[in-house]
Formats: sequence, C-alpha cells, structure tokens
Amino acid sequence: MHDAGTDQTRTRTVHWEDPAPGVARMPTMTGLEYLRSMLRGELPPPPITELMRMTLVAADPGTATFTCEPDESHYNPIGTVHGGFVCTVLDSALGCAVQTTLPQGQGYTSIQITVNYLRPVHAGTGPLTCTATVTKPGNRVAFADGVITDAAGKTVATATGSLLVFPIGD
Repeated sequence: MHDAGTDQTRTRTVHWEDPAPGVARMPTMTGLEYLRSMLRGELPPPPITELMRMTLVAADPGTATFTCEPDESHYNPIGTVHGGFVCTVLDSALGCAVQTTLPQGQGYTSIQITVNYLRPVHAGTGPLTCTATVTKPGNRVAFADGVITDAAGKTVATATGSLLVFPIGD
C-alpha cells in the first residue's frame, strides 16, 4: 500500500521532435547518409531515443554505437534496470549497424534478437556504451552482433540478431 506521508514520487518529462521529416527523407538517402545526417543534427533522432535516454554517437560502414544513461525510471520490481531496456538499446544498435550497409530506398526491421544478460545494471552503473557490428550484410536478411559495456568497461550484455531488409518509399 502506498503511504502518502512518505511519498517520494519522481517525475521525468520526455521531449521529442516530430519524426515525420526524417522518415520522409529516409528513402532518398543511403542508410549511412541518413544516420550521419542525424549525427550532424540535420535530421531529428527517433523519439525512442529520448524516451530511453540513448544517443547514437557513431555510424560507420557496418557498425553503429549508442550511449545511454539508465536511471531509476528503468527499474523492474527487483531494483535493477529492466532487461527490456538493455534489449531495446541492443536492438537499436543492431538495426542501425545494418542500416549503415543499406543502399538508398532500402529499410529494415528486426526478425529475431537473442540477448545474453551477463551483469545487472543499476542507476549507478553509469553510462552504457552499445556497439553493434554487421556480421553478414544482405539484400533480404542481414545479421549483426552487439555488446553493451558499463562505465568500467565491463560487458553487461551481448546480442545477436537477424533483420529483414526490404524496399521503402514510393
């Protein structure tokens, strides 16, 4: 039962930009051009990045890197950052790594992701870094691996995934 006398409610406000301009430009650019346009601030980041407190910090052919800052708002009932948070960051990095390999007019979506959780994550774990690398690019299905490390450089989770590649736009 919640005791109003000991209420220590916390709040967090999430702000994001309209994603429509970026989505409209996507079919006109290669995947790498699109991500680098976001890195330069020419296109807005997707709203999920604001919600999850993650930032794309690098995109090169076959690889993408995110940083994120977990906090109490990501906690599960046992007082650790929910595995779904870690999985979402990994899924985003895997997808963006694949996106860096795609030509103009191609998009992707996740087919499958397998996550191995190696260490618990807490609000005090510090910033996490997630790097994903394409292990096999493809015209129909691509594959990528990802690793999340904590502020001390310890691996907290790894993932492998497959992504469907398909035409986008008109």
